[in-house]
Amino acid sequence: MNQTRLIGVLISLVGAIIFSTKSILVKLAYRHDVDSLSLLALRMLFALPLYMIIGSWANRKSKQNNPLHRKDIIAIFLIGVIGYYLASWFDFVGLQYISAGLERTILFLYPTLVVLLSALFFRQKITPIILLALVLSYSGIGIAFLDKSVANSGAYFHFGVGMVFLASFAYALYVIGSGQFLSKVGTLRFTSLSMGFAALAVLMHHGLAQGLQLWHFSTEVYLLALAMAIFPTVVSSFLISEGIRRIGASRASIVASIGPISTIIMAYFFLGENFGWWQMGGTVLVIFGVMIISVRK
Repeated sequence: MNQTRLIGVLISLVGAIIFSTKSILVKLAYRHDVDSLSLLALRMLFALPLYMIIGSWANRKSKQNNPLHRKDIIAIFLIGVIGYYLASWFDFVGLQYISAGLERTILFLYPTLVVLLSALFFRQKITPIILLALVLSYSGIGIAFLDKSVANSGAYFHFGVGMVFLASFAYALYVIGSGQFLSKVGTLRFTSLSMGFAALAVLMHHGLAQGLQLWHFSTEVYLLALAMAIFPTVVSSFLISEGIRRIGASRASIVASIGPISTIIMAYFFLGENFGWWQMGGTVLVIFGVMIISVRK
C-alpha cells in the first residue's frame, strides 16, 4: 500500500470512528428533555460558523483556478440538503425510538442503497456476487430484529427504524452526488458549501416550526450539541470527504465498517445498551455484505 493510500485509509478510519460518536451524543442529549429538531438545529447552528470560516478560506484559495458556476452551486445545494439536512433529520427522529447500536447498523446499509440506485438510474449491472451481498446485508437486519432487546422495544420502534432507513437512503444519494464534485471542487470547499446549505435548511425548518426558540434548554444540551457540532459534524465531515477523495467511495466504505462496531462498544459503556447475540450476528452480516459490495465496485 503506497503512502497516499495509507494516509487515505487512516483519514477514513478516524473519520468513521469520530462520526460514530454522533449517535451516542444524541442519545445522551435526549436525556435532558430536548426534541429532535431543536437538537439538530443547535448542532448546525454551532457548526455553521466553522464551515463559513473554512469555506471562505478554501474559496479564496481555489476560485481563480477553479471557479464555481451557478449550476455547480445549485447541485451542491441539493446534495447538501438531501445528504445532511434530510438525512440528519430522519436520523435524529429515528434515534428517539431505537438504540444507538441498531441505528448505526441500519444507517450502514447506505452502500447497498448506492448500488441499487446506481442500477436503477445509471443501469449498472447487479452481478450474482452483488446480489449475494445484498441478501446478506438485508438478512442481517432481519436477524438483528430477533434480538430480545429489539423485541421489547416501544410502540414507535418500527417508525424509528423506518426513519433511520430513510436517513440511510438520503445519505446514499449524497454519496452518489458528492462523487461527481469532490475532485472538481475540492474537499474543503465542497464540504463547507454542502454542509453550510444543510445548516441553513435546518435552521429555516426550525424557524418555521418553532420560531427558533432554542435558548431554554439545560446547559448539558448545549454542551452536547457543541461537541456534536465540532467532532461528528465538522471534523468527521472533512475527514470522510478527504478519505473518499483519496481512496474512493468503495474503499472508504470498507474502512467505515468500523462505525457500527465502535458505536456498539460506546453505546455499551456510555448508554448502558445491551447488544445481544442476534443483533451482533446481524450487524456482522450487514458489514460483510457491505464489504463485498465495496470490493466488487
